[in-house]
Amino acid sequence: MNLPIYQVDAFADRLFTGNPAAVCPLQGWLDDWQMQAIAAENNLAETAFFVPQGKGFQIRWFTPALEVDLCGHATLAAAHILFTELGFAEDIIEFHSRSGLLTVTRDQDRLTMDFPAEPALATQTPPNMEGALGYLPSEVLFNQDYLCVFDEETIIRDMQPDFAALSHFDARGIIVTAPAEKYDFICRFFAPQVGINEDPVTGSAFTKLAPYWSRRLDKEQLFAHQASKRGGDVWCEVDEAKQGRIVISGSAVTFMRGTMNLGDLINAGAE
Repeated sequence: MNLPIYQVDAFADRLFTGNPAAVCPLQGWLDDWQMQAIAAENNLAETAFFVPQGKGFQIRWFTPALEVDLCGHATLAAAHILFTELGFAEDIIEFHSRSGLLTVTRDQDRLTMDFPAEPALATQTPPNMEGALGYLPSEVLFNQDYLCVFDEETIIRDMQPDFAALSHFDARGIIVTAPAEKYDFICRFFAPQVGINEDPVTGSAFTKLAPYWSRRLDKEQLFAHQASKRGGDVWCEVDEAKQGRIVISGSAVTFMRGTMNLGDLINAGAE
């Protein structure tokens, strides 16, 4: 069996920036272990698989180690492939996922995702957080991820965390953030717990970052930068009228088009 595969740089307007994701369009689901094996072989932070459902699609995301409930950059990448490679003619794509309905709207070169907001709540700083990050946060919040707030942009850019220490925290990942000179805020995302020491640009992290910075800055529209080595710009909008939803926007570029030869993988499942 041969199936198409694409690699996309998401939250990027040029190659080799933003966050790379693999995209695998399917007509029907493979077995879970087969999709996990493909994601491990790709060895990217996320591989998105989708199948047609009505006028939209079901979507699932796999890291090299496990399936996750939500991934923003791989959703952006999947929508980009549908629009640019697979001839999707409408301007809005509906994705059905384990996190509910997600929509992606095409607006010229930018794609806008409508996601559920996931505000983080204030919590005590875990005892080993300062040692793991190298700096003491001024504020810590939690909702699936730890959200660690700092006062200075340089702290975020210079941070060299102890990933082995971070892997012991009971969380999906650790978000670090601070106000920035050229942006409303900057951030980074560490997730050794799921096999990703640092994710280049993390769409799902902004479901927590946008509500926090919207309240703090009293702004509905936010411009942010994830300050990883590859880097990426993200636009967010928090609109109270949307009742717990936020929109996250960015660009994407296709890096690679290919074909997966799954003969041995499919045969192994039949044995």
